[in-house]
Amino acid sequence: MRTPMSPQIDVRRADDRFKTEIGWLDSKHSFSFGHHHDPRNTHHGLLLVNNDDVVTPGMGFETHPHRDMEIVTWVLRGSLVHQDSTGHNGVIYPGLAQRMSAGTGILHSEKNDSWHLQGERHDEPVHFVQMWVVPDEAGITPGYEQLEIDEKLLSSGALVPVASGMERHDGEAAIRIKNRYAALYAARLAPGQTAELPDAPFLHLFVARGAVNLEDAGPLGTGDAVRFTAVGGQRVTATEPAEILVWEMHATIAA
Repeated sequence: MRTPMSPQIDVRRADDRFKTEIGWLDSKHSFSFGHHHDPRNTHHGLLLVNNDDVVTPGMGFETHPHRDMEIVTWVLRGSLVHQDSTGHNGVIYPGLAQRMSAGTGILHSEKNDSWHLQGERHDEPVHFVQMWVVPDEAGITPGYEQLEIDEKLLSSGALVPVASGMERHDGEAAIRIKNRYAALYAARLAPGQTAELPDAPFLHLFVARGAVNLEDAGPLGTGDAVRFTAVGGQRVTATEPAEILVWEMHATIAA
């Protein structure tokens, strides 16, 4: 018989994240990443990576490999150019969700140099959140999808599905990921607006920008995150303009 999980609300503050600063990159990691390793902080539910990245103009991540991972990118400010070994390339910007399924293996690059495709040089940093979840099947064919999420939906004050593998989101305006136990939501909240979190075995709330008040936990600011276990349904209320990202997960990675 499976042992019931104890309800838990675990607040993780922005300043406590791992940090990588190398001139052109300011990256903050919610979980162990690269040379930052803490065996007690490797994942929550199915979420392995929640990187909060700022990249200077003309710079970025050169071509590198991935395998058996669902990678979702959400841009907060500026634009990011994606190119991969399956022939996909394009510019990702705020409101455009992107998913890359690494599957049996894929090479890709991500750079802040959209003028190569659009023709007009700019000097704006790109700020984006990149999230990795494990697929529920290894060895799939690599794939790519991007989708513009309606701006009206994102300004409604409600959680909007951005990426999902759950059956109940079939037909909704969300990119599809290869895990039927996970879904990502986003909301842009004006001061006073409230969003209600899903009820699931595992939730991850990330305050991408702004400030909110979380029922049963109190104030949260930019970069703060909360890991919920066996508890949900709390209300998140913006105390200033805010953007939040929420993962709903009905499974976890085996220890």
